[in-house]
Amino acid sequence: MLTRIGRLFVIKSKFEGFLVIFGLANGAVERGVHYLGQYPGWGGWLLFAACPVAVFMAGSKIIDSFDIPE
Repeated sequence: MLTRIGRLFVIKSKFEGFLVIFGLANGAVERGVHYLGQYPGWGGWLLFAACPVAVFMAGSKIIDSFDIPE
């Protein structure tokens, strides 16, 4: 039963990977907007920029995990 539930959290295709990356990006931008509200000025913008960069790194790992047929 635990393995059946675990299979729900496995990314099986590139489309699912892109959906996960899209969700991560939406969350990162939302967090960045909150940072801009809490820390006005350069500090907020630097924290805002750091959020999408983390998504770029995670997204590249997700996309690289799939085999590209040649």
